[in-house]
Amino acid sequence: MFGRWWFPPAISRDAAAYDAQFMRTLIAAGIIFVAAQVALAAIVWYFRAGRNSAAGDATPANPRLELFWTVATALLFWGLLALGSRLWSEVQFKAAAPDAEVIEVLAQQFAWSFRYPGADGKFGRTDTRFINDASGNPFGLDDNDPRARDDITTATLRVPAGREVKLVLTARDVIHSFFVRELRIKQDLVPGMTILLQFRAELPGTYEVPCSELCGLGHAQMRTTMIVMPAAEYERWKREQTH
Repeated sequence: MFGRWWFPPAISRDAAAYDAQFMRTLIAAGIIFVAAQVALAAIVWYFRAGRNSAAGDATPANPRLELFWTVATALLFWGLLALGSRLWSEVQFKAAAPDAEVIEVLAQQFAWSFRYPGADGKFGRTDTRFINDASGNPFGLDDNDPRARDDITTATLRVPAGREVKLVLTARDVIHSFFVRELRIKQDLVPGMTILLQFRAELPGTYEVPCSELCGLGHAQMRTTMIVMPAAEYERWKREQTH
């Protein structure tokens, strides 16, 4: 309703909750800002030159008033912090659903790679000795492992709509950052660490996935797309990749 200058549409419940928390904070800050400016203007007008300037006419301190606005500010701040922390912890620390779609994400200068288990539902063995970007094997899949032969490797992230997705994030070289603005998600990928991230996208469509952490001279070109597909279409796409 705000037009193109506002946030892009939220495509998950968590994203909508983030927007609601942002709006609550914005409204509270806006009310305080307007009230403070009105009070400032009133004080300037009341104590302008030539008014209440007689010697010894200083306004006495009001400890009760000072205590009131200090306590009110603290309660407002801690209340907003509690609401935001609860939402953030639910997104960051909740366990993924048992039936979540597991997808491995690999970031490297300056490309994204995604790996899906094949028809057997299991990821195959990998080894750094087999990594070969030129031959389309960025994960280092071991072809001698039967479970690896049907693994799906792509440069575009595809996920099913309405189903929880669990991303297993890794970085090969430097720090990168996975960012989808419509999900309101930004997660760094750190070399040597395996980081989990889960979400449930509800609205089918194509969404940009840029790297949002400066990672070198080609940083601006490190981007791909996330395609949210209806469940049946997503399963059909996976079957087509293994034939």
